Amino acid sequence: MAEAEAKETRSNEESTDDSEEDESEEEPKLKYERLSNGVTEILQKDAASCMTVHEKFLALGTHYGKVYLLDVQGNITQKVDISPVKINQISMDESGEHMGICSEDGKVQVFGLYSGEEFHETFDCPIKIVAVHPQFVRSHCKQFVTGGKKLLLYEKTWMNRWKPSVLHEGEGNIRSVKWRGHLIAWANNMGVKILDMISKQRITNVPRDDISLRPDMYPCSLCWKDNLTLIIGWGTSVKICSVKERHASEMRDLPSRYVEIIFQFDTEFYISGLAPLCDQLVVLSYVKEVSEKTEMECCARPRLDIIQPLPESCEEISSDALTVRGFQENECRDYHLEHSEGESLFYIISPRDIVVAKERDQDDHIDWLLEKKKYEEALMAAEISQKTIKKHRILDIGLAYINHLMEKGEYDLAARKCQRILGKNTELWEFEVYKFKEIGQLKAISRYLPRRDPVLKPLIYEMVLHEFLESDYEGFATLIKEWPGDLYNNTIIVQVVVDHLKKDPQNRTLLSTLAELYTYDQRYGKALEIYLTLRHKDVFQLIHKHNLFSSIRDKIVLLMDFDSEKAVDMLLDNEDKISIDKVVEELENRPELQHVYLHKLFKRDHHKGQRYHEKQISLYAEYDRPNLLPFLRDSTHCPLEKALEICQQRYFVEETVYLLSRMGNSRSALKMIMEELHDVDKAIEFAKEQDDGELWEDLILYSIDKPPFITGLLNNIGTHVDPILLIHRIKEGMEIPNLRDSLVKILQDYNLQILLREGCKKILVADSLSLLKKMHRTQMKGVRVDEENICESCLSPILPTDASKSFSVTVFHCRHMFHKECLTVPSTMSPLPFCNICSAKHRGPGSAILEMKK
Repeated sequence: MAEAEAKETRSNEESTDDSEEDESEEEPKLKYERLSNGVTEILQKDAASCMTVHEKFLALGTHYGKVYLLDVQGNITQKVDISPVKINQISMDESGEHMGICSEDGKVQVFGLYSGEEFHETFDCPIKIVAVHPQFVRSHCKQFVTGGKKLLLYEKTWMNRWKPSVLHEGEGNIRSVKWRGHLIAWANNMGVKILDMISKQRITNVPRDDISLRPDMYPCSLCWKDNLTLIIGWGTSVKICSVKERHASEMRDLPSRYVEIIFQFDTEFYISGLAPLCDQLVVLSYVKEVSEKTEMECCARPRLDIIQPLPESCEEISSDALTVRGFQENECRDYHLEHSEGESLFYIISPRDIVVAKERDQDDHIDWLLEKKKYEEALMAAEISQKTIKKHRILDIGLAYINHLMEKGEYDLAARKCQRILGKNTELWEFEVYKFKEIGQLKAISRYLPRRDPVLKPLIYEMVLHEFLESDYEGFATLIKEWPGDLYNNTIIVQVVVDHLKKDPQNRTLLSTLAELYTYDQRYGKALEIYLTLRHKDVFQLIHKHNLFSSIRDKIVLLMDFDSEKAVDMLLDNEDKISIDKVVEELENRPELQHVYLHKLFKRDHHKGQRYHEKQISLYAEYDRPNLLPFLRDSTHCPLEKALEICQQRYFVEETVYLLSRMGNSRSALKMIMEELHDVDKAIEFAKEQDDGELWEDLILYSIDKPPFITGLLNNIGTHVDPILLIHRIKEGMEIPNLRDSLVKILQDYNLQILLREGCKKILVADSLSLLKKMHRTQMKGVRVDEENICESCLSPILPTDASKSFSVTVFHCRHMFHKECLTVPSTMSPLPFCNICSAKHRGPGSAILEMKK
């Protein structure tokens, strides 16, 4: 053992989770550490033979017959001398208050850790196993089993005596036993048996698969996953058995329970121990390999595998080779695997070493990611589990990530991650900015610097702006636009830009940026000058935003030259700030711009610029003749004589014709159309508009010797002038183009007129007849006369109070009523009576009568 220790090359503190593939990208499932402190001292002088695990403490048995009680860190809390020879097994009940121990010299002890010894006996053969009842602390559960050549059950009687009974014998030494609930499982040379303590019946026998292996060298490993699931590992075979209740109809003479093997598979190596891990298995394997030097088989490092059982096979989830002390001299029977169910802790016991394996937590996961330089994943994992991680801080991981990216030269990504990692920590922001400055990468971080909550020191932003100003004017301009002006000292930056403009005074980028800076500094006048010089698109926005109309009174021409449309719209929208007279005055020397302004003003309101309508005649004539005629038509303030003079001077025929007609000189206008334009259609249209018979006469007289004009007249005057008048005046023998077509059109138009008149007549007659019938029906209806009605002439009741007297009443269709004697006597001019009120002179509704006599 000492020789084996001498061969050990690794120190006690060295990690033992070395896998065979150190460079593998697959993350291990477990982490490992040696159980040290008192254990180290024990194993320097002695060798471990067995161990049992309780959630409160550990019990370690050695080859020199000692039993040590340890805390979970490996510190010795109690030492018990049992025997001078090897301790074979230690068993504890679930409470951790009672312990059973057996040794190679046949000694068996069962005692309470806090209540003294319960049982002590020495047998005449080595006792390999002992197991106390899981509920041994209870008075009715004082039972334990021991195994050598026989499996004996000891029960405490009412007289405090221990009564033994043989459970099994005759199949070789009992080498392993596990007690869970009411079931005891044990293994001998032939296989594995399970006993039901309630019925005291064996319910199964699982035979050993590989009988070629010596059971003392390759012992069976048993482990209860729960009260009804047993895991068996023997040689290279693994079986998972489930204890089930037998149906009442199947029982007969059979036990009430039976066992079904639900999973069965083989492993690559020899099994030294088993333990459950959720729905997976943890398997400790003994490995042999062929030495490259001697070409002989030798012991290799043991393996701890996590295996997922499948219906017909298994899947290896992870596999770790463990470097335990003295592994070169160990055999399969020297390794044991114990586990703590509550904490998923696994103890790998070998003669010279005890290694603890535990599930990796989120801190371990992050450690592995950082080791593999997967910083992004590590940061994400830390953010998700920030409430549970104990070892790591999100900020530390983030800073390491930034440093890693900067080392790789990924400066932009590193700068982008600063937003997420540094958050609102101004000190860290400033520290990282200086780091970027040291490596000349301030540009990379400029886009991601915080601009609101938090705000860094002005010096930081000025430092970045200086960096851009020295090498990248465009980038500098972008930052000035994007950054609020209160982040830095504006005066300092303005001065630096002015200094640079001295070297390059025409640099448009610097000039535009200087205008932005002046705007931030509320020096709008200077900003406006630069914008106008550059003809910058933001000049109108600047004027509106900061109400700079007082500053542009003398810059109207510049604005109009830059963008006349926007300038005019702005001036018209703000007449209260810059008057129309002021604008016209400023544009006096630029009549083309003056026209643009006045034209748009006239479009908005025909009356606002009426004092300039006379001026506009010349402006339209000079710069915009197509809009002159619409202007003359729409303007009511335009002096017609002045307009006529200008149009005649410039020989604007259409405009002159309109003005002559508007001034009442229609004959001159028509003559101009005929003589200057030679356009008969226009002349006819003009005559139609004027609707003057004399004008038509002049048109006919002018056209009578011009065949094309006669054709035009024949085609168009049919509805305004009798075509016969024109036809009679046509000279005989004159050749007129398309005369036949024109005459046909006249006849068609005449025929159409006749049809229209006849149609209208029919409609009129039908309507008249319908109304006459309606009136007749109305007049035929009776009229109610009662005591409330009065005579419209004498105003007395229309009916006499004495109904026996005779009376005569006249009722008109207008509903007015009279006594007959009160009516006007009919004359020769009007032989019929009429209502004095509503039809004195006209035959209306009151002219018809209805007489009533009695």
